[in-house]
Amino acid sequence: MPFFRNPTSSFRKRNKKVPRTPYTTTKTMSSEIARLLDTQPDPAARKGFETEMSSFMQTFSRYQSNKEHGIELDWDKIRPPPAEQLIPYESLKSEADLKGFSKLAILKVNGGLGTSMGMKGAKSALEVKNGLTFLDLTVQQVQHLNTTMRTDVPLILMTSFQTQTDTIRVIKKYVNHPVRILTFNQSRYPRILKESLLPCPKHAEDESRAWYPPGHGDIYTSLRRSGILEQLLSEGKEYLFISNSDNLGAIADPVILQHMIESESDFIMEVTNKTKSDLKGGTLVDYDGSLRLLELGQVPHEHVEDFKSVFNFKIFNTNNLWVNLKALKRILDGEGMDLDIIEKTRYTDNGKGVIQLETAAGSAVKHFKQAHGIIVPRRRFIPVKNCADLLLVMSDIYRVENGHLVFNTHRPFQNTPTIKLSDDFKSIEQFHARFKTIPSIADLDLLTVTGDVYFGRACDLRGTVIVAATEGQRIDIPDGSILENRLLAGNLNMIVSISERTYKIYSLNNSLYM
Repeated sequence: MPFFRNPTSSFRKRNKKVPRTPYTTTKTMSSEIARLLDTQPDPAARKGFETEMSSFMQTFSRYQSNKEHGIELDWDKIRPPPAEQLIPYESLKSEADLKGFSKLAILKVNGGLGTSMGMKGAKSALEVKNGLTFLDLTVQQVQHLNTTMRTDVPLILMTSFQTQTDTIRVIKKYVNHPVRILTFNQSRYPRILKESLLPCPKHAEDESRAWYPPGHGDIYTSLRRSGILEQLLSEGKEYLFISNSDNLGAIADPVILQHMIESESDFIMEVTNKTKSDLKGGTLVDYDGSLRLLELGQVPHEHVEDFKSVFNFKIFNTNNLWVNLKALKRILDGEGMDLDIIEKTRYTDNGKGVIQLETAAGSAVKHFKQAHGIIVPRRRFIPVKNCADLLLVMSDIYRVENGHLVFNTHRPFQNTPTIKLSDDFKSIEQFHARFKTIPSIADLDLLTVTGDVYFGRACDLRGTVIVAATEGQRIDIPDGSILENRLLAGNLNMIVSISERTYKIYSLNNSLYM
């Protein structure tokens, strides 16, 4: 263990007299990690813990070295990728040899919590459609693939220490189904106190808030550490399709798989065209002549608006990735895979700043010689990041068919409606309390809701609908209401005559607009 050198109880005290440099900071961290290792008495658990802490120290050492040598992004070297490295999906062969599925494995990044939606457990265990969770839909997709293709595509779930229990609970019911599910845990890294640059945990078994999963870039080393990479290769699997568990559009596409096989590609990143809601998403760029993933956290402050501009960068990374397993093993066994480090600052309950050093799976693109992007249709990117996304997925815009979301063909427009919900709808609990049932939005263009608003059963929203409750007041929309091109504001008691399609609205103030 090269980073765990000569821990001494007096080091921290002596270090107070020495100016803190990247070298001394790394040495201090190494000492603290060695002390942390000594708090794990179980030999079996200690072996895995040592591997994780060695990986953490390598990341921390690179982070400090970058600081010491002033290694920063040179914005002048960034260009959009050349046209030959961005292939439109429509240009791919529409007919695919389905035999390629016998060499495929599917991996879902499943380590995230639904904290942005007020959840405490695994986000993938959230019910999103017809009582089915993200995981249920994914399993149904792979089951259908294996049954119809008469093949054995394994489903691999990368969990974290935060999501493993919930994941196992959901997938237990699929033991006797035609799908083979493998799981492995990604690494657990100690959070770093921003002020002192020391690890938050004092013991190997400290509470979970002292630790964090270091981003989905950890997928490659953890896949190898778990033994699953070798297992897949021994079974004749050559290709791995990676996607986020909350992206309901990310299904294994035979057209892209066939393209990967025929083009002998090592790495393919699915990108799609930016919209206003995607301005913070990572993008594929040419950096000094090589293909790279550029994330917002890497962009110098003065160039953030340039990064977000759809004129400068028209596409963004969906995190749907296709990886050649043989090429991956060759890289891991050879030069290794040092991914770009993204520094994120979080705050504890008592207000202390902590640092998390994370990596993105897409940044591995720079390590593969035969790599490029494919510009895919928006239907391959249907993430659920907040309750507005959840409303869209739960609505009649989509139906479920063999675990796939199928767009409503009766909708007059092929695009999805824009939905904006205020923080009153932010948590799952608030969301379900404010919608007795999910309204019909097949004919909706735009919905904006702010304030204390409640929707009754079987509502129908059409065109542009804006509902804004005055601060401290409440709007209740009755069962069966039909709102078409309406702006409702204030404090309302609303009665709707559905049969006559007329609206009788009684307002308690004058801030009502029809």
